[in-house]
Amino acid sequence: MNRKELLELLPYLPPSATRLLDRLLDQSDRGWFPLPGPQMQAFFSEADELFYGGAAGGGKSDLLLGLSHTEHYQTIIFRREFPQIKGLEERMTEIMGSTAGYNSQRKFWRLPGGRSLEFGSVPRLGDEVKYQGRPHDLKAFDEITHFLEAQYRFLIGWTRTSRPGQRTRAIATGNPPTTPEGEWVVQYWGPWLDPQHPNPAKPGELRWFATIDGKDVELDGPEPFMHKGELVEPKSRTFIPARVEDNPYLMASGYKRQLQNLPEPLRTRMLLGTFGMERDDDPWQVIPTAWVDAAMERWSRRSKPDLSLTATGVDVARGGKDKTVIAKRHGNWLDELEAHPGSSTPDGPKVAALVVAATRGKGTVNIDIIGVGASAYDSLTISLDDVVGLNGAAGSKAKDRTGKLGFLNKRAEWYWHLREILDPEHGEDIALPPDRELRADLTAPRWKLTTRGIQVESKDDIQARIGRSPDKGDAAVYAFAEENARFNPIGV
Repeated sequence: MNRKELLELLPYLPPSATRLLDRLLDQSDRGWFPLPGPQMQAFFSEADELFYGGAAGGGKSDLLLGLSHTEHYQTIIFRREFPQIKGLEERMTEIMGSTAGYNSQRKFWRLPGGRSLEFGSVPRLGDEVKYQGRPHDLKAFDEITHFLEAQYRFLIGWTRTSRPGQRTRAIATGNPPTTPEGEWVVQYWGPWLDPQHPNPAKPGELRWFATIDGKDVELDGPEPFMHKGELVEPKSRTFIPARVEDNPYLMASGYKRQLQNLPEPLRTRMLLGTFGMERDDDPWQVIPTAWVDAAMERWSRRSKPDLSLTATGVDVARGGKDKTVIAKRHGNWLDELEAHPGSSTPDGPKVAALVVAATRGKGTVNIDIIGVGASAYDSLTISLDDVVGLNGAAGSKAKDRTGKLGFLNKRAEWYWHLREILDPEHGEDIALPPDRELRADLTAPRWKLTTRGIQVESKDDIQARIGRSPDKGDAAVYAFAEENARFNPIGV
């Protein structure tokens, strides 16, 4: 729709629509105009945090660039790697008609009207700190599933402005995740993206959230409230889906035909933006995703077995952002996991008290004793008779099912053991509770074969790659770790 057609609509519109049309005409005067449909809906969305896209070709990058020189005064657009910014530079040059005002070394563009656009990248966890304190009224993320959750949360914390009347917001664009690192996006925008969410939301619908005691909580509305003496102001989120069909320019170019020729499941992801689809496993993934999904499906079909508690796996939080997780196993059935914020388990006695309350003294307790877990182990041995301290760094003499491959350490042995008992052909019919975070944790670790045997990625390396500690996955692995030495720390 061009400017002439918009003007012809004026006599037929109510006052509220006329004001909206005035804004649209103002955008057209600046050389960029949102496409009718989802892109225009995203442009005018009132959400504090917007996720736009899903499928390929919906004008995701164009939305961010267009907003930077029409609606916002200080914009930064992040890509995970700097080389990925080249496409944004080229498209912005097309929109502006030249590179006037752009400093390619600083990745900084001075735009007309006192506006500015900056490009940023955070390839490694921790790189986000270099943007600390940098105020922007629009924080934008192109291909959000390439970022770590910790990076996103840190960076949007500096969304602010000193300009009177200027709104602030964060906008993320992207397609469905193809790796475990991007799975957090489905949970973060769960009401729109998670097919199992108990209270699904419609596209564009605002939902309100606040972080309380380190956990995201969905609220009924935007009203501020007091929590532990602090005023908490909820922030709104929404998701607006878009497809190539919403972009007439790409449709005319034949882009849809290119997407239709992609191999599955990438074809469906890019065409439909389906977030419930399976992602491709990494070739060196320890536990196949399909095996975890099958175990969770068995759990859903079964009722809790009439068996006493067999074993409990405990992963102790290493810091305030980590969680202490308690995983209780009844035979081959794992109960729903108990996760406690690290702030609530600052020392060994506090952890021990939670474990004693959860187990009531029944079954074996397998607890990680590396680092802070040692204090919890000491406290538990005072209260319980059957406590096993697990030292994942200790050497292993075990072999895999074939009897041919050994393990670099106990951690590799325990993870491989869970892999083998989840194997649909040779396994033990394991049932795991449906839990998106547990699924992501168990499918995140990679392995390699060394001269000393199978080596599984360390917890620290996983945390650096996915941006959080795989606490639930480790607790589940510990629950299935079977050892002969019941009263002494393993490997000590």
